[in-house]
Amino acid sequence: MKLALGPLQYYWPRDRVFDFYQAVAETAVDVVYVGEAVCSRRHELRLADWIDVARMLRDAGKQAVLSTMVLLESGSDVAAMHKIAHHEEFLVEANDMGAVHQLAGQRPFVAGPQLNLFNADALAWLAGLGASRWVMPLEMRQDDLAALLQSRPAGLETEVFAYGRLPLAFSARCFTARHYNLPKDDCGFRCIEHPDGQMLKTREGEAFLVLNGIQTQSARVHNLIGDVPALRALGVDLLRLSPQSRYMSEVIAAFDTARKSPAPDPQALARMHPLMPEAPCNGYWHGQPGMELVAV
Repeated sequence: MKLALGPLQYYWPRDRVFDFYQAVAETAVDVVYVGEAVCSRRHELRLADWIDVARMLRDAGKQAVLSTMVLLESGSDVAAMHKIAHHEEFLVEANDMGAVHQLAGQRPFVAGPQLNLFNADALAWLAGLGASRWVMPLEMRQDDLAALLQSRPAGLETEVFAYGRLPLAFSARCFTARHYNLPKDDCGFRCIEHPDGQMLKTREGEAFLVLNGIQTQSARVHNLIGDVPALRALGVDLLRLSPQSRYMSEVIAAFDTARKSPAPDPQALARMHPLMPEAPCNGYWHGQPGMELVAV
């Protein structure tokens, strides 16, 4: 079982991004997704910079994958997606059907989690178009994945989102700009002030959601470290960990230990609590509301 680091969801200063991936290069992660997947207005790094990061990671022995954006809102967004899709040096993660269309029949690609592949027919169709790996939808239950994997097309790798705040929705509106009473086109790039997103709480003060520009995330941190043995038994090929601003190397190390352990560690999740920006959850995986934590 491999460890994958998903694309950076947040907007960080340029130097911080480079430092982050230099540190990632020294970790046990096997696959690293790079590129802007959330908002096209974020220009601390351009495509050429992301390609430089990908080459550095490849030289460090990692498989680098270029991710496309989930929500394309303009002609320039489409043109940027075309550039990534036509860049043949690295594998590409297609996060919308436009990217799939560009890649289909041309070369292998990764089918991202926002493509909503919930049944065997859809999975077989994407594999027929050239998908060599798919990322399970975030809301899928363990039992549903098990049923789907019984008819998985030969040679298709399965990746499961195993750690991080869940990217639940994308909108044409920018909620961070709205919070600051700014128009989206003149947002001042205020999301760069929130390296792990901006917490939204209920009236009772309970953490509810996280605002991250046009993206809405779960407030709680989805964490399947206690379910690694079950994931291995199902035949899952990769576990996806989502970047956070602090303790990422320690999070990777914890999952590296879990994937190498022959038996489940009932204390693994408790040891990770200081590494997480908020309380853990794993409800979707166990068929419960996503924000719940089911003991394993």
